[in-house]
Amino acid sequence: MLGSTPAELPLPEGIQVVFNHRDLARYRSPLTDQWRNGDNLEEFIVKAINEAQQEIFVAVQELSLPVIAQALVAAKQRGVNVRIVMENTYSQPWGGLHEADLSLRERRHLAQLKILADRNSDGNLSLQERQHGDAVEILRRNKIPLIDDREDGSKGSGLMHHKFLVIDGLSVITGSANFSSSGIHGDAGAWQTRGNVNHLLRFNSAELAELFKKEFLLMWGNGPGGAKDSRFGLAKNSSGIQVARVGSTRIEVLFAPHDKRQKLNGLKLIAERMAKSKEDIDMALFVFSAQSLANELQELVKHGVKIRLIADPGFASRSYSEVLDLLAVALPDRFCKIEAGNKPFDSPLKGVGTPRLARGDKLHHKFAVIDNKTVITGSFNWSPAAAHTNDETLLVIHSPQLAKHFTREMDRLWRGAELAITTRMRKKLERQRLKCGSGLQRG
Repeated sequence: MLGSTPAELPLPEGIQVVFNHRDLARYRSPLTDQWRNGDNLEEFIVKAINEAQQEIFVAVQELSLPVIAQALVAAKQRGVNVRIVMENTYSQPWGGLHEADLSLRERRHLAQLKILADRNSDGNLSLQERQHGDAVEILRRNKIPLIDDREDGSKGSGLMHHKFLVIDGLSVITGSANFSSSGIHGDAGAWQTRGNVNHLLRFNSAELAELFKKEFLLMWGNGPGGAKDSRFGLAKNSSGIQVARVGSTRIEVLFAPHDKRQKLNGLKLIAERMAKSKEDIDMALFVFSAQSLANELQELVKHGVKIRLIADPGFASRSYSEVLDLLAVALPDRFCKIEAGNKPFDSPLKGVGTPRLARGDKLHHKFAVIDNKTVITGSFNWSPAAAHTNDETLLVIHSPQLAKHFTREMDRLWRGAELAITTRMRKKLERQRLKCGSGLQRG
């Protein structure tokens, strides 16, 4: 019927999924106090924390939302065993950071955290605002055990890029979102933003939770200040594909990274699952810089597989972006070199686009839907770094029911996408052609 609201799609047993930009849900933004479209991912996380009775293991690149920190403190106070692993870039209280020691990007991030903490918006941070607005300080002040990827005595892995919680050994929350305002609601002080485009999944399955708990404990080792037996990056000697069931849904799990000499890694797993496609593949990707996957897509197109790709506008126009390959163009880098092994398509794909987002927001998904029945997702960007350097989660979920939810998110992004070579890409190509001329070198 015209004007009717689309019905909610059913979900597989034991699985929930939320999207922070979707059209069929609304919540009041804690940044603006205004109603906006999307699921409240922060509320989704806090609800799970509040249900915990025994233990909560958190592995996340960034945790800077005070409400989540406070929920974890409350869990500890009621007797729950809470442990946290973070990326070293984000593991210190921001109240003790000095701008002179930070990069430009880090200074901007610090400024946003301070604006978020300034509850009365007077431009000055009181002691109370600092104490209640600094999530890591809240955790440390309340003696929540926390380590980062330097706990093994190294300078850290490529990135501790996981985004997961394991609760009571019974359920797992994971997906693409960091536990930050920019990852969920938007940037403090930039009220037009709505947060990076993200999703989270919750799986109720002791079998799956056991796999994630094992990964967590490998990184945790003996905990803060103990023996240097924490394992990150390649030191984890990550295993191969593990399989668990959530209800009747089969899920393949791969924790990265893997040495380049190993037979299987995250990029090879994605390529192998894509190679089975007979009909179509939808992709919504933050980073796509793996030449091997672009080559696999070329072969699939030759065999009639229909491709749709929505890519983050910022990363899509970088010289090492494989989005450019799909658009049949090559962009030299600042040294006028073309990426070694680069193989642009002979003619541009029509099904490639970038979403129109508020300035400051990013398309942060890392998912694909294959033949309307298989979902690939996790923290894993489609890059060599994700496969061979970072601590990452990669899931292959075999569920036509769940696939419909991701296809609906893809359709939403597609409706507002700018297709083919964008104005931004064209200007960048023209600048590099003027600078480099015809004398391009291969890297």
